[in-house]
Amino acid sequence: MDARILVTTVALVVAGSAVSAAPPPPDFRNPRLPMRVRVDDLVSRLTLDEKISLLHQYQPAIPRLGIGLFKAGTEALHGIAWSNDYHHNGDVVTATATQYPQAIGLASTWDPALLTRIGSAVGDEARDQHAANPDVFGLNLWAPVVNPLRDPRWGRNEEGYSEDPWLTGRLVTAYAGGIAGPDPTYLKAAPTLKHFLAYNNEVHRDTTSASVPPRVLHEYDETAFRIPLQAGAATGVMPSYNLVNGRPNTVSPELDAIRAWSNQPLFNPSDAFAPGNLTGSEAYYATQAEADAAAIKAGLNSFTQDNTDPAATAAAVHAALDRGLLGVADIDDAVKQNLSLRFRLGEFDPGGGPYGNVKADLAADQRLARQAAAESAVLLKNDGVLPLRPGGTVAVVGPLADTVYSDWYGGNMPYKVTPRQGIAERSGVSFSEGVDRIALKQAGTGRYVTAAGALLAATAPAADPAAQFDVFDWGSGIVTLRNVANGRTVGYNWSGFAADQAQPNGWFVQQQFALEARPDGNVVLRYAGYESAYDWAPSYRTPYVVVQPDGTLNLGAATAAEATEFARETLTSGVDSAVAAAKGASAAVVVVGSMPFINGREDHDRADLDLAAGQEAIVRAVRAANPNTVVVVENSYPTALNWEQANAPALLWTSHGGQETGHGLADVLYGDANPSGRLTQTWYRGTDGLPPITDYDIIGSKRTYQYDTGDTLYPLGYGLSYTTFRYGRVSVSASTMDERGSVRVSLDVTNTGARAGDEVVQLYTHQRTSRVPQPVKQLRGFQRVHLAPGETKRVTFSLAASDLRFWDVTRGRWVVEDAVHDILLGASSADIRAAAQVQVRGETIPPRDLRSVRAENFDGYRGTTLVDESKAAGTAVSASAAGQWLRFADADLRGNPAAFKARLASPAGPATVQVRLDDPVNGRLLTTVTVPATADAYTYADVTAALPRTGGRHDVYLVFGGPARLSTFSLR
Repeated sequence: MDARILVTTVALVVAGSAVSAAPPPPDFRNPRLPMRVRVDDLVSRLTLDEKISLLHQYQPAIPRLGIGLFKAGTEALHGIAWSNDYHHNGDVVTATATQYPQAIGLASTWDPALLTRIGSAVGDEARDQHAANPDVFGLNLWAPVVNPLRDPRWGRNEEGYSEDPWLTGRLVTAYAGGIAGPDPTYLKAAPTLKHFLAYNNEVHRDTTSASVPPRVLHEYDETAFRIPLQAGAATGVMPSYNLVNGRPNTVSPELDAIRAWSNQPLFNPSDAFAPGNLTGSEAYYATQAEADAAAIKAGLNSFTQDNTDPAATAAAVHAALDRGLLGVADIDDAVKQNLSLRFRLGEFDPGGGPYGNVKADLAADQRLARQAAAESAVLLKNDGVLPLRPGGTVAVVGPLADTVYSDWYGGNMPYKVTPRQGIAERSGVSFSEGVDRIALKQAGTGRYVTAAGALLAATAPAADPAAQFDVFDWGSGIVTLRNVANGRTVGYNWSGFAADQAQPNGWFVQQQFALEARPDGNVVLRYAGYESAYDWAPSYRTPYVVVQPDGTLNLGAATAAEATEFARETLTSGVDSAVAAAKGASAAVVVVGSMPFINGREDHDRADLDLAAGQEAIVRAVRAANPNTVVVVENSYPTALNWEQANAPALLWTSHGGQETGHGLADVLYGDANPSGRLTQTWYRGTDGLPPITDYDIIGSKRTYQYDTGDTLYPLGYGLSYTTFRYGRVSVSASTMDERGSVRVSLDVTNTGARAGDEVVQLYTHQRTSRVPQPVKQLRGFQRVHLAPGETKRVTFSLAASDLRFWDVTRGRWVVEDAVHDILLGASSADIRAAAQVQVRGETIPPRDLRSVRAENFDGYRGTTLVDESKAAGTAVSASAAGQWLRFADADLRGNPAAFKARLASPAGPATVQVRLDDPVNGRLLTTVTVPATADAYTYADVTAALPRTGGRHDVYLVFGGPARLSTFSLR
């Protein structure tokens, strides 16, 4: 062939190849470009309807751009738990995945390194679940729960970490950071922090407003969220159902303000159906268009509403645009924040980004679950009974001795190791659940209630196994009934009662009953499923059980007097059975505690702190029968173990510990693991002295270990070991530091016992003098230290002056005061072993300047609450009755202010406000202003009154003469 022809042919082939080559990918799919550029490029390609569609929890596929479905929200509180099925109206799909101890248990390890490993393992399993079923298991994980555990009665105590916000923040950072992974840009999975903000009560949680003064808000509630966000360990927050200072958190402007805490865009999804509450139960807005617009402007990115149907949300957003409540720029901002999360998850990168091929190591996860179960256990008391010796016979008794319960935010365990099984691997076992086995015989007919048919019916002529039930006492009069024949728990199924459940479960937990005694010695059955609180439920008006003409049991009586009576025949006594198992055994392990769906859970707070009476009876009887009794309390919250602490030889607490509960417990009981768990909450002796659960002002009510000076059962940080530790003298690198400085705090810790063990060395501080009340103690640091027998290690902390800051209400900013701080090191907040001090050269807060003051920045109050100044922003103070007051301490009046001006709303009618000095009742009256009636709570009137000459420094009191709202005031 002619050379010229060959060259021409090659050129034509090359040219043709160039013409047919695929176009370059769009910028949003180019991983070499900055993330911001990629996000902007994708948003520029979307239509307005497509943008709005991305604001729903289920972000639909956009086929023309090759974009798939994105589902926000997979529950992963202590392992992958469950999500919702896009193809079946959001039905719950529960994952089978490694289940670790509950969050409160993980926190009790005081082991950030362990929590990081567990978080990483959860992230790996999230990738596995997503790869197997991407439409159900999204990579946005709704965990962890960050709310400080302010009140031990909170139903969701099991979901949190600690009453201390700094400790919560540290541990949350570890778990969430493990989930997210170490890459500075990309995410293994995307943890969302729940529930922002000041949320610790379940009763009427969607309509309750937490009144949170500025110091508590900044120093306590916000701190726990700020720490992980500043560390880059989380990708956003979920606002809680409740209101804070009168404004629903779903539309809190703080959702946008906290973006300054992170160096990455934040994705803030709503809680389920919370946007609908804005026009529903909360009635905060008249229309959903107003509500959704306010939420988007406040910083919400994703609407978890109407299950899988986005139509109503899209319609409301379109209406908001049409009415001028939103602009397209607002939509663009929200969508960019949404898509930033998806880009960081690698969705638009070839191969899914650096974590696209991550696979879980389930065998390693199993070992990790066992380690966590052991490390989370807290030894509360030990008179030498523990550790147990292998061999012999151990009595394992109690209602939790041979079960492992799941909880509302738990997944399916791949297997379960019960306490009985774990102990049986070390010793022979005698066993009893310690529960009464009963039969219920209908009075009059003599027929027994049986589970032989589809529904319970009083039709059996004799008490055969199908007519026998084991009674589990969970406290407060609530029991569950398990049928002996089939081993299933009795529950209500909307048409009758059936023994068909593996354990109490479901949102309404329809397996709860009370056996109420009648004067004639018989009993009646009261159904106590949680839906009984709602007027739409059949059991709301007729909670008592009656026998129908066909013999089946159903609801039908409003009072106990109208209910069918039964003779309760005790076939086997639980106490007698437990005692029989305990007698002659080398030791007795009594496993008692809670049922996670009953004693306290989302939507239901606890009424008391008591151990169930039936369970305490077992403990007392077994203790009398066997001197080597170990009481294991397996539950999700502090319990008033007063008798047990005084009388039981050994006490061990553990949360519900997941699939490896039995192995972890046995490892501790037999000494293979030296107990190192520490309590992350104060354990009170009871509810006496606790303020209402809705009182969020921990400073004013002197709550948590920081301010409480009362006698408690166990303090924060408490936990024993099988060995002992000696603390040496404290060395501080400098005796003074300025407000930008820091010191090193060091001491030696020695294991003085015969076993290796871990000590958790805790550093607290106390500020001796201050303008305001300061905590009795405040945790500033901790270290887990592993020591062999006789070994000494040097433990060093860094303490910065900035760690000692607090919120100055007089100037609305953080401040480090000039003061001496005690440095306290020990084994708990109440067990201080060594101390030193440091002088901090900080500020002296000047006298108050009252020339322009926001009322919320008071120093003291009586009767008033904090409310929303407007629906969009701001906080005001509301008085509901005459005599309520605000105090503004140490005000500088030396300039002889001539006028008092105030901005008030008084929708209930005219009201008055007095200005007094130094005392709210008998102090000098400077003036009284009358507030005219205003149109509504958000319409304010400016009032002015002349002042006499005053001078000096005084506490200024504003005393309300009736209902009114105060926004701002001044003395000029």
